[in-house]
Amino acid sequence: MNLTEELLKKCTFPEGPLACAVSGGADSMALLALASFTGQKVKAIHVHHGIRPESEKEADLVHDAAKRFDADFESKKVEVAQGPNLESRARLARYGVLPDGVLTGHTADDQAETILLALIRGSAWHGLSGMRPSASKPILSLRRSETVELCQELKIDFFTDPSNKDLAFRRNRIRHEALPLLNEIADRDLVPLLSRQADLLRSGADFITQQTKNIDPTDCETLLEIHPALAREAIRNWIWETRNNDHPPDLATIERVLEVARLEALATEIGGGWRVARTNRILRIEPPEEN
Repeated sequence: MNLTEELLKKCTFPEGPLACAVSGGADSMALLALASFTGQKVKAIHVHHGIRPESEKEADLVHDAAKRFDADFESKKVEVAQGPNLESRARLARYGVLPDGVLTGHTADDQAETILLALIRGSAWHGLSGMRPSASKPILSLRRSETVELCQELKIDFFTDPSNKDLAFRRNRIRHEALPLLNEIADRDLVPLLSRQADLLRSGADFITQQTKNIDPTDCETLLEIHPALAREAIRNWIWETRNNDHPPDLATIERVLEVARLEALATEIGGGWRVARTNRILRIEPPEEN
């Protein structure tokens, strides 16, 4: 069995035409190559941020790879201004132009980093569950080293984003500093372990979510009568669905809302100018005031 066949057995590509988000890095180039070996119709979609001078070369690299693997190619341009939270804003802009169900090149290493980022943000069940395995993440079981190895074996040129080494970004510090140190302390590769733990936590999170479907998160008396784990979950989902934010509220925010429910505070900020207030033992979410 060659490397391509070996890696394909670990993948979860869906049936039907496959639209792949391809940045030009090893992970997304391996995604494109593996998708083409499924025998299905494939399209490579490259999002041009224009943030770096190399952006045009990256688009050309993806275009050449798409031609080689007999895949369609589409380039989309977005404008992302320099400034704070560049990485987050670029991600939102990128997903804003990609079609629903687009396949991404997230790997097991990305999963481990996501879990550790959630841990330092103070996330609970859902955050520590990492990225949910789905048809849109077909190479989530592969290691980053395997995508690089595949590109090298197939002689696929790929782009190494210099920003991936910039320690100003928290994920990069997790990747280059925290995870290697934790591996050294544990004397083992923690990526498979973190992935297994995420699976267990995800199962628990799904169970709790199911249990909270009929709970009214605005009723203070109800929140104080039920198990704290269920109360936290009900509040988390209520805030997240109302704000329609990129991330759910962290545990500290949820605990402040519970303080309001316990009559220990009249209201609390929940981020981005939003707040939760209480009247007659009923909670409400108030949007930011317009300037």
